[in-house]
Parts: sequence; structure tokens; C-alpha cells
Amino acid sequence: MTDVVMPQMGESIVEGTLTKWLKKPGDHVERDEPLFEISTDKVDTEIPSPAAGTLAEVMVEEGKTVGINTVVARIEENGASGAAAQPPVQPPAAAAQRPVAAEQPPVGAGHARPAPAAPVEMPPPPAEESASPAEPTGPLSPLVRKLARENNIDLSRVKGTGAGGRISKQDVESYLAQQPADTVPAAPGRPPAPVPAAPPAAAPASAPLAPAHPAKTRIEPLSTMRIKIAEHMVLSKRTSPHVTTIHRVDMTAVAQMRERNKASFQANYGFSLTYLPFITRAAVVALRQFPLLNASLDGNNIVYHNEINIGIAVALENGLIVPVIRGADEKNVLGLQRAVVDLAARARSRQLKPDEVLGGTFSITNFGSFGSLVGTPIINQPQVAILGIGTVDKTPVVINDAIAIRSICHLSLSFDHRLVDGALADQFMTKIKQVLEGWTEEVQ
Repeated sequence: MTDVVMPQMGESIVEGTLTKWLKKPGDHVERDEPLFEISTDKVDTEIPSPAAGTLAEVMVEEGKTVGINTVVARIEENGASGAAAQPPVQPPAAAAQRPVAAEQPPVGAGHARPAPAAPVEMPPPPAEESASPAEPTGPLSPLVRKLARENNIDLSRVKGTGAGGRISKQDVESYLAQQPADTVPAAPGRPPAPVPAAPPAAAPASAPLAPAHPAKTRIEPLSTMRIKIAEHMVLSKRTSPHVTTIHRVDMTAVAQMRERNKASFQANYGFSLTYLPFITRAAVVALRQFPLLNASLDGNNIVYHNEINIGIAVALENGLIVPVIRGADEKNVLGLQRAVVDLAARARSRQLKPDEVLGGTFSITNFGSFGSLVGTPIINQPQVAILGIGTVDKTPVVINDAIAIRSICHLSLSFDHRLVDGALADQFMTKIKQVLEGWTEEVQ
């Protein structure tokens, strides 16, 4: 029997939310086959099975947040058939409702409704209402109950797609998305308000009705990733006194090198040659010369990292993730470009492995790809600096008292002023500037 645990997806991550089971008890799984999905502040991804066999037991339901290394399931490796695994037991309340509904005599078709036993008792509900269970199938996570309570949702109307018909957070969000913006679902046990009868045709015209207005607000809960990002951004600003220095860099030499090689790059390797690997390469050279920018703080101790592992921020549809290029100082421009393309593609398709978001010693974020000129990024703890890249634009500049058109980029460095002083930060940026403006290294 193999235990499946909640993995750690980052140095500062202590818990994760299991958002969806991709297999159910009794299913056969192969080693490294996607088993379940999790969500944290750093990654929203699929977790592969650690062994081949039969999923014997699911111990954590969808939507539940648990600590790292918590056992979430067990896999039987002896090749036992799926029939041997017991499916989840239905809650007693849900199981008891079905016989009662089945014994209720149908209304109409020759069946009269029995009279109430006492005048004070309410008549039984119509057949179509009694046939629907009062509670959804399967146990509900605290997150699902919270969403239902905040949005006034009758969970018996929501179809569960989880194991055993359980309702997940995604099921609730899908149900909300299907509702009109100005419609609020009725809460359980609360009948809809009666519709007033239309006035007789012969009645005199009354005052015009007020026009219906669409809802002025829409409430949508934050995703787990968004909540954790918010927490860590606040933590970083509270932990590190941020200072940002901005340098203008003439990227003309790099732009010319890129222009000469981009067609052959695309033909030979199947991906584009961007500015990012050039800037990453220049940052690696500067980090070698100024290792304090590649360090971190541990209380009153400075931790110098012998490896240069560069985190590259990747924008996702619902957040941000920073996968790590390990041994970045051992790669040339081609190797760095290949690593960036690979990590970004797998980040967006939820194929990153847990250790690929760990161990970063310095980070780079390229907001210039979205047209931004300058930014002041927030440090990725426990690192002490992050480099921001603005867009590269052709700009008129003065060179030797003459106006020339050059490819200009603004680079910004946010640094932790507890450890890094402004003079050191500017020396670091000057080194990056020198490497880029005097670029001679071939890219292939």
C-alpha cells in the first residue's frame, strides 16, 4: 500500500487545497498518471500518482485544505481489481430519504392525496418536490458550504462531479456562472414569493411599473491561488523594506543579434528568440560578481547560495506562478530560452512538477511583454531582490550630440533594504547594463 501525500509546492507553502479528484476509488492508475488537482498560491496543478495500482482509498474530499505531507489517498499496488475497493458510503441522511420518496403515492392518475391527520399539519409536498433529496449527494467541504451560504444557493440544485457525486468548489462556481446576474437562487426550505395575479383586462390602467434594473454588483469568491498570492504579497511588503532603482538600457546590440538569429532559431528549435534570455544571461553575470543579490536572510544570518537558480514569473489565466531555472549560470542564451519556453508551457497546462517551483535564489518578471514601460515588482520571499523588465521600444536618443534611434528598455530592481544598499543595487544594475549594451556572445 502506497500513501499519497499533499506535496509542498514552495518554500513558504505549508498547505494546499485539493480541488478535484481525477480518479475515483476502485480505478486503476499508472505511475505518474494525473491523480488529483491542487491549488496553492504558487501553483494550480495536477499531481501525478506515485505508484501504479488501484486507488484503494480517498481520505481527503474535494475542496478541503490540508497541510503538506498529509496523506490524502492510498494506492494498492498488488493489482487488486477495482471491484475490491469499496465506494464511499452515502451519508445516512441522504440514504434514508430515497425509500421515503419511493413510498410516497403519486398524485393524480387515480390516486387521491390522503387527508392530513390534524388540522394544524401541512399537506404533503407535490410528488415532484418529494422526489428531490433535501441534501446533495456526498459530504460537503467547509469551502462548498461557505460558498453556498454566501451566495444563497440551494445545493440540491447543484450537480456534483466529484467522487461519489460530491459537490466541489468548481461545481458551485459553474452553477453560479449559469445563473442570470440579477437572479438570486432560493435558499433551502424557503419557498419562492407568490406571483401576484395579473389585473383584469377591463381594469383602468395603473401607474407604469418601474423598469427592471440589472444587479449593480456581482460577488465572486477569490480562488485559493488568489488568496495565497494576496497573503504572500502582504507578507513580503511587511517583511522587506522595498526600494526600487530603475536604469535605462540601450538594447540595440541585443536587438541586432536577435534579428540576425530569430529566423534560424524558429526553424531549428521550433520556438521564438525573445529578449528575456539575453537579460537573464546578463543578470547571471551580475549575480556572480555581486553574490549578495543572490543571498537570503535567516534571522540575523546571511545565507549565500552557491547555485544561481532564477525564478521566471509566468502569468496564468487566474494568477501568477514562478517556476525556477536551476543552474541558470551553466546555460547559454539557447539553453535559457529553451528552459523559459518549457517551463511557461507546462505552467499554463498544469504540468509543472512540485520541485520546479522550489529553490529560487533570484527572480525576474517580464511585464514588458504586456506593453508596460516600468514597474516596481514585489520581492519573492525569502529572496532579497527581483528584476523587472519593461518593453523594448525604438526611441530617439542623443549620442555624441547627435540624435539616433536606439532600442531602449527600462530595467527596475526591487531590493530588500535590510541587506542591500542603494549603492550595491546600482552597481549590480550597471553591470547588467554593461553586458547588454556591449553584447558580443553568439546565441547558437
